[in-house]
Amino acid sequence: MTSPETPFKIAVPDASLTLLQKKLELATFPDELNEAGWGYGAPLADIKRLVARWREGYDWRKYEAHLNDELPQFAKDIEVEGFGTLNVHYVHKRSEVVDAIPLLFVHGWPGSFLEVRKVLPLLVESSLDHPSFHVVALSLPGFGFSEAPKKTGFALGQFAETCNKLMLALGYNEYVTQGGDWGHMITHRVAKDYGPKHSKAMHSNFPLGIAPHPIKAPLLLLSHILNRYSASEKEGLKRTEDYLKNGSGYVAQQSTRPQTLGYGLADSPVGLLAWIYEKLVLWTDNYPWDDDEVLTWVSIYWFSRAGSAASLRIYYEVQHDSPEIFRSDQGTAIPMGFSFFPKEIVRLPRKWVKTRNLVFESVEHESGGHFAAHEKPELLVGDVRKMFGKSGPAYGVVPGKTGYA
Repeated sequence: MTSPETPFKIAVPDASLTLLQKKLELATFPDELNEAGWGYGAPLADIKRLVARWREGYDWRKYEAHLNDELPQFAKDIEVEGFGTLNVHYVHKRSEVVDAIPLLFVHGWPGSFLEVRKVLPLLVESSLDHPSFHVVALSLPGFGFSEAPKKTGFALGQFAETCNKLMLALGYNEYVTQGGDWGHMITHRVAKDYGPKHSKAMHSNFPLGIAPHPIKAPLLLLSHILNRYSASEKEGLKRTEDYLKNGSGYVAQQSTRPQTLGYGLADSPVGLLAWIYEKLVLWTDNYPWDDDEVLTWVSIYWFSRAGSAASLRIYYEVQHDSPEIFRSDQGTAIPMGFSFFPKEIVRLPRKWVKTRNLVFESVEHESGGHFAAHEKPELLVGDVRKMFGKSGPAYGVVPGKTGYA
């Protein structure tokens, strides 16, 4: 049963803007080794430039107004078993196509609802040539402008419950999902817990699978030993190895002592900027980040309802609730689709991600990285359209909803 929606407008208090300016004015920067480049982390010159812009030229009110104008936003109370009621912020835009397919878009870290901004007009577009979607993109609890849980233990099951209950409250009893990063893990749990009754199919731009193993994946191990990998797959494995060796330290910290890190990110806008900026640059495929674009992305964390530290805890909760989740079979009981972008942080050979009900695999796109919806919105939406279009493997998966005008 559909419940009324409460419109939401982003309105950061003036006092919060004033405090940010004071903190930026008092910023203390570390030194830097000569010729350190990106090898030691975010370069000092980049951070100083961004901080100067944030302090002197960046206009949050301008971008706040743009977001409010572009994105139809709402807030709704969602009751999560064992955690009480959480007020959840979300974007909701319906297509003009009556039989459009309901689609839940789920972001990850360090992303936010902002990631739906470029794909939203494409997904809702009416056409005789491709399907259209009614789109819902929430701020996950603890992110953006959603309320955060107050108790420990809010893990994948609770995030999935929040997503499903939001869709049901909006009248979407049957829907499909799209996600990357944590969005993949959460929509995968949605599929497990609420498919095929409610969740009918999932699409992900974060293809995960299991590695060759003598017990868990013996046939894959045999194939790994006997067969050669393509040049692209070798490059993907090299990138994955580099990420695990040199770029995954944040996972260890956020999975073990998020509160300790949280003090620095909650108190220092410069610390938060550097922590996120590093990922934006290194996880994308030479994406031409504009300084104001970066600052808007980071400002959503700085001005978030629960504070930036709340977003870290998903790593701790999932690691302690489901420690094997990233090394387990990603198969589902519902149709699944994958998009492949060359600069994804984890790029596995296709044989490793072959799994139960994987019905759609995109071509190997020539460019694009971890934030596909932001970097390559046309390519990502094109894959989603192919998966759910008339000639696609998931056409008509939501009964009565073809998405065609």
